[in-house]
Amino acid sequence: MKFLHPLYSLLLLVIGLSSCSPVRFLSDDKYLLASVHLKSDAPDIKPSDYRLHIRQEANTRWLSTAKVPLGIYCLSGTNPHHPFNRLMHRIGEAPVAFNDTLMHFSRSSLVAALRGKGYLQASVEADTMRRGRHLHLTYRMHPGKRSYVQQLQRRFDNDTLRRIVMADSARSLLYRGMPLDLSLLEEERTRIIRRLQNNGYYNINNEFVSYTADTIAHSQAVDLTLHFRRPQRSDSLPPYRAYRIGKIFLHENHGESAHRDTTFYRNIHFVTDGRQRINRRIYFRNLFIQADSLYRDVATQYSYQNLSGLGAIGFSTIHYPQPLPADSTLDAHVFVKLNKPHGVSFDIEGTNTAGDLGGAATFTYTHRNLLHSAEQLTLKLRGAYEAIRRLEGYTHQDYIEYGAEATLRYPTLPFPIGEEQLRRYKGASDLSLLYNSQNRPEFHRRLLTAAWSIHWNRHTRPNLRHRLDIVSLNYVFMPWISETFRNEYLNGDDPRYAVLRSSYENIFIMKSSYGLTYNSLRERKTNNLYQTNGYQIRFNFESAGNLLYGLSHLSRMRRNNHGAYAIFNIPYSQYLKFDFDYSKSFRFNEHSSLALHAAFGIAVPYGNSDIIPYEKRYFAGGANSVRGWSVRTLGPGSYVGKDGKIDFINQTGNLKLDLSVEYRGFLFWKFEGAAFVDAGNIWNTRNYAHQSGGRLQLATLHRQIAVAYGLGLRLNLNYFILRFDGGMKAINPAYSGKLHYPLFSPDFNRDFALHFAVGLPF
Repeated sequence: MKFLHPLYSLLLLVIGLSSCSPVRFLSDDKYLLASVHLKSDAPDIKPSDYRLHIRQEANTRWLSTAKVPLGIYCLSGTNPHHPFNRLMHRIGEAPVAFNDTLMHFSRSSLVAALRGKGYLQASVEADTMRRGRHLHLTYRMHPGKRSYVQQLQRRFDNDTLRRIVMADSARSLLYRGMPLDLSLLEEERTRIIRRLQNNGYYNINNEFVSYTADTIAHSQAVDLTLHFRRPQRSDSLPPYRAYRIGKIFLHENHGESAHRDTTFYRNIHFVTDGRQRINRRIYFRNLFIQADSLYRDVATQYSYQNLSGLGAIGFSTIHYPQPLPADSTLDAHVFVKLNKPHGVSFDIEGTNTAGDLGGAATFTYTHRNLLHSAEQLTLKLRGAYEAIRRLEGYTHQDYIEYGAEATLRYPTLPFPIGEEQLRRYKGASDLSLLYNSQNRPEFHRRLLTAAWSIHWNRHTRPNLRHRLDIVSLNYVFMPWISETFRNEYLNGDDPRYAVLRSSYENIFIMKSSYGLTYNSLRERKTNNLYQTNGYQIRFNFESAGNLLYGLSHLSRMRRNNHGAYAIFNIPYSQYLKFDFDYSKSFRFNEHSSLALHAAFGIAVPYGNSDIIPYEKRYFAGGANSVRGWSVRTLGPGSYVGKDGKIDFINQTGNLKLDLSVEYRGFLFWKFEGAAFVDAGNIWNTRNYAHQSGGRLQLATLHRQIAVAYGLGLRLNLNYFILRFDGGMKAINPAYSGKLHYPLFSPDFNRDFALHFAVGLPF
């Protein structure tokens, strides 16, 4: 129970901070706003959906419990010029003084929000209760009965526009019997305007659509009429007209030179200083605006997206000069500002591996327009050194790594389709080549990788992204292994090192993979701004060695002594791998949310392989897995690691399961907190003699699910998040009996794991 002492101390600290009296910072005529409650007498009205309309909240609570930020502020004195007081004021939160004006504003905002949802007779009461200098405020919402649309009419002042809009009436959000919801009326207004703007009507905006609602006394029935008409004082506007695109001008680096030349290519006028930096064909492929076509606002938006995706372009602007009253065409002017073609960066980092100090440096060179078609070439050179002092039995006590990587990105996709169809997609193709050399006291390792991959998404589905590794070649070569390492771990028949031996053999991997990522778009709804219910799905399928195995079998290639086909005496891997990842968030309000996560993966060797390559195997524990265990110390199954120096090699598997639930809340300043519960493990689908309990068996699956719980502290610096998570074991599958449930007999030294990471776990 020793681990409880720090928790008791933390609990006492929280209670002490939250119990400090903050009223000494308020003037005598002010009251501390102690709490704000929102209640409704209608079961179908959720108060949490209307919380954002409250203009003044009480002081922030840590994870919805104690007001620790206010307590930190109260540690200071009343002198605002003292350095310590200024520090506490900066990281803490000042006491909130009740403001009567903001209370009335909040009540009016709540009434407006309820009426906007169709509760036309809604009212809100604000009750206050004083206890000394503390004031408790409660808003009571009385929505009344909701109004519904009984009759629906649409009136247009132009028959052509009416036909265009009504041709798409199946997508209309309005219907008889619908609730009188202002947010739906606004969405319908936007939908109609977008429909017309994508049919050539350049000068039309939201002001052209309005509504009238006639209510009947003592009834919830409403007669709703949608009006499409020219807004008042619009005499300067030209008559309704569907514009077509006239001339298209593309200005490259406009304003940098007084001398401008114009060339013509595929109905586009290119204006440059005499030198075309990016091939005109690339501009043509990425512009949706086409001469002699109807003006479409969506074409402008897609052109912006495509141009911004080219690394050679810094930013772009598309301008349509106001046409003359007699004109029926619009000229388009596209202004493009190019990035500097060359870029250089240099990164230095320090390392500390179990007390062994080292450092690494990376030099990166980027050419953003290599072949004048917006290709981006990236060259990376990396070097690392680490002084190893605690490794017995080896002569060379250091680690040296160096490597080089080259990536060439083409802003096109190798799809066998025409340019018109290709415009519907946004993506790029990558060719990469990597060489890495690692010299350790135990062994020397070389890695050579070449890959061709593409990634893309449709403009109409920006939240659905695809990635295809057409082919990836990986060659791992071990030119030298020390006698100490070889005799201790690789020679002999000890089954304990079966996975280790396979990890230090020369191997060749030829694989292809397909990955998909879907992010739901955040729906911003009236009265429901923070209730996002957003989710993300990631899927990946990988296949290796099948083509080589088929060719080897057809050509009747001889197998080696281990019964595997080999190319140049190097066996190649053959396996299938499937990964699925799902995460979902529920945002309760501006400061708190709940996140759920589930991940499953399986990799199956077959044919030319008996085991999955070590780099492709799964491990459990660590900052992004079951956080009650350190990285690579959990599983597989109920396997208990032995006292070998590198036994973590055996704590890998070819099947994984991760489940997590995490409550996240704002604390103070830039700090956020979290409380989490994790569950999961890894397993093998085959039985290995050295891994007792490591094979997946349905009969014992429920006892092999590891569970951990803990707290986290995050420093949100906007552009990245520093994360500290402390996890405690709750259910340990490695043991039976009392030790199987450390939740009921916790030991801080045995069951606690601390993790540091950058970014959220999911």
